[in-house]
Amino acid sequence: MPGMNSGLSPADPTLVAAFRSALLHQSAIALLVAVFCWLIWATARTWRFGAPGTRPGGADSAPAGGEAPGRRLLRIGFGLLWLGDGALQAQPKLAGGLASQVIEPTASASPGWVQHLVNWGGTAWSYHPIQAGAATVWIQVGIGAWLIVASRGTWSRLAGLASIGWGLAVWAFGESFGGIFAPGLSVLTGAPGAVLIYVVAGALIALPDRAWRSPRLGRLLLGGMGLFFLGMAMLQAWPGRGYWQGTSGGKPGTLTGMVQTMSATPQPHVLSALLSAFGSFTARYGFAVNLFVVIVLAALGAILLTGRPALIRYGLCFGIAFFLADWVLVQDLGFLGGLGTDPNSMIPLSLLAVAGYLALTPAPQTDAVPAAEAIAGGEEGGHAPGWGGRLRELRPTSVGGAVATASARTVAAVSAVALVVLGAAPMAAAAVNRTADPILALAIAGGSTDLNVPAPGFSLTDQNGNTVTLASMRGKVVLLTFLDPVCTTDCPIIAGELKQAGAMLGRQAADVELVAIVANPTYHSAAFTRAFDQQEGLASVRNWRYLTGSLSQLSDVWRAYGVTVLNEPAGAMSAHNDIAAVIDRTGRIREELGTDPGPATTSTRSSFSVLLAQYARQALGSS
Repeated sequence: MPGMNSGLSPADPTLVAAFRSALLHQSAIALLVAVFCWLIWATARTWRFGAPGTRPGGADSAPAGGEAPGRRLLRIGFGLLWLGDGALQAQPKLAGGLASQVIEPTASASPGWVQHLVNWGGTAWSYHPIQAGAATVWIQVGIGAWLIVASRGTWSRLAGLASIGWGLAVWAFGESFGGIFAPGLSVLTGAPGAVLIYVVAGALIALPDRAWRSPRLGRLLLGGMGLFFLGMAMLQAWPGRGYWQGTSGGKPGTLTGMVQTMSATPQPHVLSALLSAFGSFTARYGFAVNLFVVIVLAALGAILLTGRPALIRYGLCFGIAFFLADWVLVQDLGFLGGLGTDPNSMIPLSLLAVAGYLALTPAPQTDAVPAAEAIAGGEEGGHAPGWGGRLRELRPTSVGGAVATASARTVAAVSAVALVVLGAAPMAAAAVNRTADPILALAIAGGSTDLNVPAPGFSLTDQNGNTVTLASMRGKVVLLTFLDPVCTTDCPIIAGELKQAGAMLGRQAADVELVAIVANPTYHSAAFTRAFDQQEGLASVRNWRYLTGSLSQLSDVWRAYGVTVLNEPAGAMSAHNDIAAVIDRTGRIREELGTDPGPATTSTRSSFSVLLAQYARQALGSS
């Protein structure tokens, strides 16, 4: 999966610092947006209701209609889950580690078409880890806050739709469709994907209020869950999947291996000891453990299908106890270790099941809604204005009146939507930008050095036999590096990055020279530079110059630019430090950075090219 892994450590200090800085800056923006929304609302209310003898109406002075208990549980419960997921997403290691440490392992066990799709989506993350990581935080925090503060009407149903949309994106690209196409699928380990349960909850929240006034919704929901648990019981009982064996051939069975892996996650000792003990128990009594799981799932599914509230109540009590045990003993709470993104599936499943039980009792038929919420939320049952009325609503006085009569919950919902937009906009930009963030190159290079010193002059010969001096390139920006023409490792990669940087410059490339100087004391003739150009596709690049000269001339240039070149003991390649210098139009070095390609993944190669092109543009503008 070439686009998924940047090759950098999730704990890379440059990435961690950049992620923390992005979150701090965006937190300030989020705070300003929220303050702005509340100030606009307060100002509108002051102008409208500030006259003597008038007082504000709206949500605070009108009786509110009752929300169905099951809907309220889903809305608040999953709102809190989204908030928690957003907080987990802010963990320092997740920006650099989500794609390679979380998404890629799951996708790698799935069929090729799933890998291809997930790789396409994951590339946006690995190319833009800071931008995508921070965006995810705000999207999830925004959806969570939106669900909690918007209790009724259109605003609340839109929050459910937002949960569906983002949940499906995470389920497909972040969870590889919950691993349903991978071997070893089991409800114990999180099938069919925790976020898919968020999607179901969002769909239920998005339903019109009238759907919650009948026990039919509860029966359908619990019936669907009953079929799901029966299906999972059959899958759990299916032979040949490793769940019936605690150990097999001296190796741990499927469930035993899962528990033992989770016990090695960095976590409090009491949890790791508990998981280790359960892993040992499962290894010894694997058949009995799986038999118990199959019976519980089948019994729970059958009970939910009965539709009898009394029986379902006792079944859910036992089922939730089973869910919690699995959450601790198998899923290991889901969010530990610094790379956890959610509490896995058992808590969402429990919320969904309880909401289904509550929905068996119809909500009150009365649906009185505060006037302000009806205006702001578009509560169903009202009369939609015609186009003339809609146009009149856009007049300043009408807009001001609508803002003034809005409820506090509506203002809070607007603020939450602003958080979602704060994340969605940069996430969309990252998805369509197929070049990588230069932060990856800076992380590999350890940063760059801002300079403003004269570049040492030289007089060498290019690949075509023409004499080239630094003075002859005055008036153009020079991207200068040192390459070994017989190198088969780093140098071809660096040359490709320079070539791509030139392509990124577009028309500005006419004012930029891409220059490499030979870094090999033995093989430095023009024949070798021409062969290198042909092999790396550089012969047709108009602004590419590969310079060489006598060993004495080259040694002087190496010394002047701080490049150490040594012959390798057992081969033709040379050992040299990888550096690049950005020289402005006046012949002064503006930037110097290491060009060691590091892991040389597709994202880091793109990142170096973007960084070099960025420095070239800066030099063009500053001289």
